[in-house]
Amino acid sequence: MILVTGGARSGKSAYAERLITERCEQVLYIATAQITDEEMAARIERHQQNRPSHWRTWEGHQDLGNVIRQHRKPEEGVILECVTTLIANLLFDKSEGVSPDKLDFTSLEVFVHHQIDDLVDACLNCPMPIYLVTNELGMGITPENRLARHFIDIAGRANQKLAQTAESVWLMVSGIGVKIK
Repeated sequence: MILVTGGARSGKSAYAERLITERCEQVLYIATAQITDEEMAARIERHQQNRPSHWRTWEGHQDLGNVIRQHRKPEEGVILECVTTLIANLLFDKSEGVSPDKLDFTSLEVFVHHQIDDLVDACLNCPMPIYLVTNELGMGITPENRLARHFIDIAGRANQKLAQTAESVWLMVSGIGVKIK
């Protein structure tokens, strides 16, 4: 399992795609983003156009450990893009529209970490390389908004777990990959 992290627009996805092509011809691309508006649709379309046409795509954000175990072909490496979006979607689904002021963030984090633990298990038991792309959210100021603070905390702890487990970790800075583990 290889983790590629960095800030927004730092080149994480392109770097993970470049790394996996050095090791795998066939790739299962797990896309966690959902179309929520025209801008997001355009972003998703740009990502799709930049990927090789022979790569397979799985779109979704739940039970991704099972996707790796059951839907990955034997010769395929995997890119999961992106863990941060995965976490946001899981939190949105589980919160069921409850006001952020009334959310039980402890139970939400337990739910997210069960999903992350299962993903890690699947990655560690996969014989092919798996690249996880995630955003580094901890380099900015602490947000004023309660929901944003908890999101950063939950995502940050998930990223720490992924980085500790990963065989290597790359930090993207202005399109340049810096190996930090």
